[in-house]
Amino acid sequence: MIVQSATVPVHECNADALILALGSDWENSPTITEIDSRMSGQLSQWIRDGELSTKALKTSTILSPSGLAAKSLIVVGLGKVDASKTTDDDSQIGIAFRAAATGAKVASQAKTRKIIALAGFLENFGSEPSTLQAAISQSAVAGSVTGGYGQDLFKSEPAMSPPETILWYDIAEESIQRGKIVGESMSLVKRLVNLPPNYLYPESFADEALAAGSEAGFEVEVWDEAKLIAEECNSLLAVSKGSTRPPRLCIFRYPGADADDTSEVAPIALIGKGVTFDSGGYSIKPTDGMLTMKCDMAGAATVLGIMRAAALLKIRQPIIGLVGLVENMVAGNAMKLGDILTARSGKTIEVHNTDAEGRLVLADVLNVALDYSPSHLIDFATLTGACCVALGNDVVGVMSNNAELQSRLLNTASTVGEYAWPLPMFPYFAEQIAGKVADIKNVGEGRWGGAITAAKFLEQFVDDKPWVHLDIAGPAFLDSAKSWCDAGGSATMVRTILKLLEP
Repeated sequence: MIVQSATVPVHECNADALILALGSDWENSPTITEIDSRMSGQLSQWIRDGELSTKALKTSTILSPSGLAAKSLIVVGLGKVDASKTTDDDSQIGIAFRAAATGAKVASQAKTRKIIALAGFLENFGSEPSTLQAAISQSAVAGSVTGGYGQDLFKSEPAMSPPETILWYDIAEESIQRGKIVGESMSLVKRLVNLPPNYLYPESFADEALAAGSEAGFEVEVWDEAKLIAEECNSLLAVSKGSTRPPRLCIFRYPGADADDTSEVAPIALIGKGVTFDSGGYSIKPTDGMLTMKCDMAGAATVLGIMRAAALLKIRQPIIGLVGLVENMVAGNAMKLGDILTARSGKTIEVHNTDAEGRLVLADVLNVALDYSPSHLIDFATLTGACCVALGNDVVGVMSNNAELQSRLLNTASTVGEYAWPLPMFPYFAEQIAGKVADIKNVGEGRWGGAITAAKFLEQFVDDKPWVHLDIAGPAFLDSAKSWCDAGGSATMVRTILKLLEP
């Protein structure tokens, strides 16, 4: 995909679709004024008549607009953009991302649209150059790149066709290229999450990681089954026993830009759950619950997408990424209820539910991460349905052993317009995972607080390092489409973590 600055006046742009941002203060928009003039006042009349809406993410399409070279005009409402508010639903960064992605998604639903152009976005967020302006610009570009990426990867006639070329007005070229990197990295996450389990499994995910590392410039080490056995990753290996697909553990190393200057800086560790298909094992899922379990590797895909973007953006912070890759299947040698596992850390685990397998994988991966002496750890996992019960399908659950780190992450998510909320980690929750035969068991007592007891299980394997657990079970895979994102993989939290790494 080519993404670059437009080189001709907006009314002369011969794009298949011109995407125009329409804010509540549209009468003071130079771009709206120019286009309205070329359309002999028709645009402003439609807005006043209510035929074109400024409501956030409301879209209208005008075919063969009079006075414009573009074949169609797609108008996207921004709502009221308040420059004094930078967080939550009012986050300017988030509004820009969703609006640009919404326009790109509409444009991508017409197969003939090979070239799209976007105009009038930045002027709605103020005109003074600033760090915020750059963040808004990059976010809008990222939205335009990934918004048109759909889940129908195997349809003979896909419903969505991302454009070959995206042209931007009034955004600096550096912001365009940085936004392109973020958008393409999010699309990588979406594609991996959307791939079916006969295409994506531990070995093929490792191949995808090797290709991404080669492209972006970070090191990828792959541990095969023999290495995992040698490293005594018995908790991870137990989950994989029922599958004919052998497990993998991938380690990604990015030394940071100007590595000589960052050689004394401890890396941040990013850890991802990579269950490429989850049947539930002997605690088997019903058909409806199993159908979308190709998405149970979204945490691993998120780590890979962040690593790709960080390396290409040349972020200064050193990063170590680790993902545990398994299938959780049913077979004669599969993990059974009542099994006792000895994790790599030496801690023993009673298996009370084979469908609580992600935490068993992460137990060993977190322990491997400690070998790299990270400053802190962040894990990503589609870990519990309980988190969806607590927070709904659009909010990431955040649990941590470190209040300062948790606060930074939540504030960053709010700034970029992603939805995250903390759940309490009171010490008494740890009592619910205490084992009777082994040190701990892999589920809590009954149904209640399941997202928290899962996090308390993971906490046993971080050795008091500052750590935050992101339960992305709800927003990582959309059951139905949003205006800015097709159903399927969403690449949630990629933008948040990149902002956290490069404030």
